[in-house]
Amino acid sequence: MMFGLNLLNFLVVNMTSNNNYSIKDLKVWDEKICSIAKNYGLDWYPVNYEICDYYEMIGHMAYHGMPSHYNHWSYGKSFERTHFMYNSGQQGLPYELIINSDPSIAYLMLQNEFYLQVLIMAHCVGHSDFFKNNRCFKETDAKNVVSKMRNAKKRIQGYIANPLIGQDKVENFLDDLHAIRFQTQRYNIPRKTKSEILNDEINRYNKMKDKGIELDFSKLEDTLLKPDHDILSFLLDYKKNWKTWQMDLIEIVRDESRYFMPQIKTKILNEGWASFWHYKILHEMNLDEEFHIPFMKMHNAVVRPHLGGINPYHLGFYIFKKLEKEYGLEKCFEVREIHDDVAAIRLYLDEDDFRELNFFSHKKEKNDDVVISEVADHDDWRVVRDDLIKNTGINTIPQIYIDRIEKQGNLVLKHEYDGRDLEMSYAEKVVSHIKNLWGNEVKLYTILEEEIWEV
Repeated sequence: MMFGLNLLNFLVVNMTSNNNYSIKDLKVWDEKICSIAKNYGLDWYPVNYEICDYYEMIGHMAYHGMPSHYNHWSYGKSFERTHFMYNSGQQGLPYELIINSDPSIAYLMLQNEFYLQVLIMAHCVGHSDFFKNNRCFKETDAKNVVSKMRNAKKRIQGYIANPLIGQDKVENFLDDLHAIRFQTQRYNIPRKTKSEILNDEINRYNKMKDKGIELDFSKLEDTLLKPDHDILSFLLDYKKNWKTWQMDLIEIVRDESRYFMPQIKTKILNEGWASFWHYKILHEMNLDEEFHIPFMKMHNAVVRPHLGGINPYHLGFYIFKKLEKEYGLEKCFEVREIHDDVAAIRLYLDEDDFRELNFFSHKKEKNDDVVISEVADHDDWRVVRDDLIKNTGINTIPQIYIDRIEKQGNLVLKHEYDGRDLEMSYAEKVVSHIKNLWGNEVKLYTILEEEIWEV
């Protein structure tokens, strides 16, 4: 069941008896929301809304909201786990789910109260504006992402149906790829392929030769490999004898990971921006008491702080409210456009903010007791800030990169040590999966207790 703003065709559906609203009601409020958002200067992709029940919502969650995504056992496992926890009351469902695409796709759960649907639609307009305008999303190809994933699904289904390949080979290969999918470049720095590096070196050799300097061309191959953070691309470049279907799967997983990377890097700002605008837009509507009170209750529940953890809705909303108060709305739009979470935290949260937010650092002692190590006072608030940054977005994933290939073909990896020890169970799994892909021995070096260790 779908409807979309200003679209010529939309599906009118029959709502269940416990709903006191219709598709027409939702469209009326959608138009009100969009009118206010445009007046404020928001610029978003058209949003298509799909109404689904909780069972379908769990399915969308398992597949990251994508309407056409390839199948894998891990997504089925995620679905069953969420379904069990929801039914047993251990976990609720997200009140919104929206896809970075053009047009954006957002899901409204049928069981939601009307006021909540209205809040979600305002929230989704904020998200879609962020997707369209934030620099981190410029390379995600929002226009074509749904069709690309649909095509990827068809190709994978074809490999599974091929008797020479089959489901087991496909799923096992995907297991290896998924384990290292976010071991990639974290910044938009163009990566040079092996052939590009080779051409650069040949040009350098030729220039030196023109100057009368003779170099040992036989050692050229040894200069090609530089430290490489994009492990999947490295494997494509440097391992030989890949089968066509394997190369295709690597490209599919790599492209999908690059698509989701900006969402990981901007979770706080993205949710904060959406919360900032659902709050501002619905206040602009001068809602009557019947809507205003439940709206405020839901808003406060969404942006409340989480004891012992970071609520991205809360922190992001706090940042944009502060920016509006101190610099004006224009500054909010600027931050929405150019920053990710790490930059915003570093630039716009100061000592007073960390005190107000009651942030602190903690550490685990040798007896496994967790104790507060630093508080946000005058001396140590920067330490607390840096610890927050270390535990924000992509920084929560240990960074492992290719260091070199040894003469016998063994692959040497290094862990980018940032003061935090590498969890051994994670390290061992990474080594195991990369070994499966590389086809030779793999070594991983990290720092434990201030000494270099081989995993």
